[in-house]
Amino acid sequence: MRPHPLMTACRNLFGVLITAAVLLSGCSAPQKLSPPSNESYGDLPLPNGATIITPIAATGGTAPPEPQSPAECGALASLRPAPPGAASAGGAVAAIRARGRLIVGVDQSTNLMSFRDPVTGTLSGFDVDIAREIARDLLGDPSRIEFRLLTSAARLDALENNDVDIVARTFTITCARAERIAFSTVYFRASQRLLVRTDDAPETPVNLESLANRRVCSLVDTPSLDTVQRLVPTATIVAVRDLDDCLIVLQQRQADAASTDDVILAGMAVQDPHLEVTGPELQLDQYGIGVNMDHDDLVRAVNGTLERVRSDGTWMRLYDRWLAAPLGPVAGPPTPTYRD
Repeated sequence: MRPHPLMTACRNLFGVLITAAVLLSGCSAPQKLSPPSNESYGDLPLPNGATIITPIAATGGTAPPEPQSPAECGALASLRPAPPGAASAGGAVAAIRARGRLIVGVDQSTNLMSFRDPVTGTLSGFDVDIAREIARDLLGDPSRIEFRLLTSAARLDALENNDVDIVARTFTITCARAERIAFSTVYFRASQRLLVRTDDAPETPVNLESLANRRVCSLVDTPSLDTVQRLVPTATIVAVRDLDDCLIVLQQRQADAASTDDVILAGMAVQDPHLEVTGPELQLDQYGIGVNMDHDDLVRAVNGTLERVRSDGTWMRLYDRWLAAPLGPVAGPPTPTYRD
């Protein structure tokens, strides 16, 4: 049966009115949007082990104090490399050579720095290649290395218990950590910033002020999380055990931003075209290789490798391979500081 002409006319008129209303709403002045409610984050479960930390401002708690600078406490100054050709004065290096392999604590999900290549299945990245250079100098072969996967929270215990020889895992040098383990000289400098979705404009947070009353994903028990709580006490924290969980949280719209070091955020951003690193530097983080506090000879050996890769162009070659595209050019590696 053909529709009555009057019904057809009414439908056409209704469509015209709806179209006009949409066009008029699109031309109206943009309205300032209020922060999203908790209900807007959906019902999907958070990644395993993730927890929600209530804003400090809502609980009446005290924000974490400003941490002491690692330069002030001397944590950035390490042991000078042994002279070329000098015999090792300690047992840690001798034990590694007798074993025939270097045991290194790493991650497998920090893209660009330490991740498992989905094609080859091998561990790759800037930190992994630095560790291979240390194995090259200690054992004469960069492949004589055993990688052991560690969570961020397990790094200190693994070194203190001698479960690994060294840790090369985006390991920020802090005064508190330097009371428990030894660090090499600084081999990389990172800046804590924000990672946000680009498809949420104009709601996308772009600075600290726009994070007020919003959700921010960060790694549990880290300086990055403390920084967010200190600078944005009204922010709700989604605390995760592994930083790659922040990528999932952002993609599932369970948080408005993630905050940690820019090199880690850049590794997430290259995996998703709808994410970008933004905002000012919230904190300077300087990476060192972690070593057991009692293994001075190994610290000196590691620093010898870092001196070599700085001077022979290896450091710049590795930076250009892994990090230059997402982070931009740098003048060169960090200058080392020694205490002896």
